[in-house]
Amino acid sequence: MTIRSIRYVRRMLPKTYDHRTEVLSEISLVLSHYQHLEPVLEKFVFNDGTAKNLINLTGTIQVFYERKQYNIPVTLWLRESYPRTAPICYLKPTCEMVVVTSKYVNSNGEIKMPYLDEWRHTKCDLHSLIQVMMVIFSEVPPLRMRLDQEKSSSGHKIHSADDFSYVTLDREDDLPFYELNETIC
Repeated sequence: MTIRSIRYVRRMLPKTYDHRTEVLSEISLVLSHYQHLEPVLEKFVFNDGTAKNLINLTGTIQVFYERKQYNIPVTLWLRESYPRTAPICYLKPTCEMVVVTSKYVNSNGEIKMPYLDEWRHTKCDLHSLIQVMMVIFSEVPPLRMRLDQEKSSSGHKIHSADDFSYVTLDREDDLPFYELNETIC
């Protein structure tokens, strides 16, 4: 991270943060290791309806699943009391992605893991958090591609059931397919 970038983050970081020097230091370290994350100042709305301008790191982290690399989109929100309190972490799926709920991710895409639950200021940091996420998401992918795409121009629809997907073809004459013409693959 360049000195110019550090100055940019310092100017972006609201004065309401209790530990600005530590926050700046951790963000600088993370940005020097993870080029696909960037600092953003945005309004965060808490569950009780209150809203605050908080800095977050948003972008992708790379994970390997079954020897293939995937870019997992995340947003790590830093509260004003950070690093004394854990970040609030969410997946940020694209419109082609679906959140896969697990013991680490809820249906809203919020990341829940022991590292966050057991956050200790002197023992936990953003860089380690991202490393833990990369390990966990390599074992249990938090996202998958959307299977129930709308009708495409190629004349077929993709359907999804519990453990399998299947394709139905549209006929140009709008007549149903008869059993003799069907193939089960």
